[in-house]
Amino acid sequence: MIARKSSREIETMRRAGRLVAEVLALVEETLKPGVTTRELDQLAERHIRAAGATPSFLGYLGGGRYGEDPHAFKGTICASIDDEVVHGIPGDRAIRSGQILTVDVGAIVDGWHGDGARTFIVGDVPEATRALVETTEAALMAGIAAAVPGNRLGDISGAIEDVATPNGYGIVRQFVGHGIGTQMHEEPQVTNYRTGARGILLQPGLCLAIEPMLTLGREAVEVKPDGWTVVTADGSMAAHFEHTIAITEQGPRILTAV
Repeated sequence: MIARKSSREIETMRRAGRLVAEVLALVEETLKPGVTTRELDQLAERHIRAAGATPSFLGYLGGGRYGEDPHAFKGTICASIDDEVVHGIPGDRAIRSGQILTVDVGAIVDGWHGDGARTFIVGDVPEATRALVETTEAALMAGIAAAVPGNRLGDISGAIEDVATPNGYGIVRQFVGHGIGTQMHEEPQVTNYRTGARGILLQPGLCLAIEPMLTLGREAVEVKPDGWTVVTADGSMAAHFEHTIAITEQGPRILTAV
C-alpha cells in the first residue's frame, strides 16, 4: 500500500525540503577549488542541526536502518566527484578546478524526510561535461512536469528518458528515484527509463523523490571497496539531480526548492 500524505504532512516535508535546498545553496556559495568535501559536510550538518532537524544520511545502514555499525554512512552529505555517480563519502579530498561535484543531502523534520541533489561545475570543464550536467537537470524538470494527477508513474520515467536518450547519454538503471515520507526510501520506485509497465496512477498526496543519473558513457556502474561510492564502470563522467515533490490537484509541488 502506497500512503498518500495529508496537507499537514506535506507542509512538514516542505520544512525538511527547504533545509535541503538551503544546504545546496550554501554549498554553491562555498564551493571553490581547495575546499574539501569534509568542509562541505560540516557546513551541511551545522545548518541542519541549527534548525532543530536531523541529517537523513548520517549513520544510515540502508533499508531504513540506522546505527553505530562501522559500515554505516559517515556523512551528512554524499559528495561524488567526476565519475562517481552517487553515495561518495565526504573526506579530505580537495575539489579542483575542472571537476564536477554532486552533492546529495537529506534532512528530517518531526520524522518527515526531504531529499535533494545537484551537480556543481567547478571552474572550466569540457563542453561535453557541461552539456551532461545541463541535460541531467533538464531531465529532472521534464520528469517533474509529468507528475500530474491522472498520469501514470511510467509517464515520469518516459519524460526523463526522452530528454536523455536523444543526447546519447547513459541512463543509470541500478539506482532510481523513490517514494518518500517518514522513511527516506518508500515505494514506489521511480525509474529514469521506460520499463514497459505504465505504473500506478498519480494522485494528489503522493510524494516522490525524482532523481535522474546520467553518464557520458555506458549505463553500467560498480561500487567501490568502501561499500558506498558508486562509480561508472567505464570511468565516464556522471551527473545527478534530485527534487522531492508532492503531487497536488494543481500539479507537482517541489518541496526541495528554496
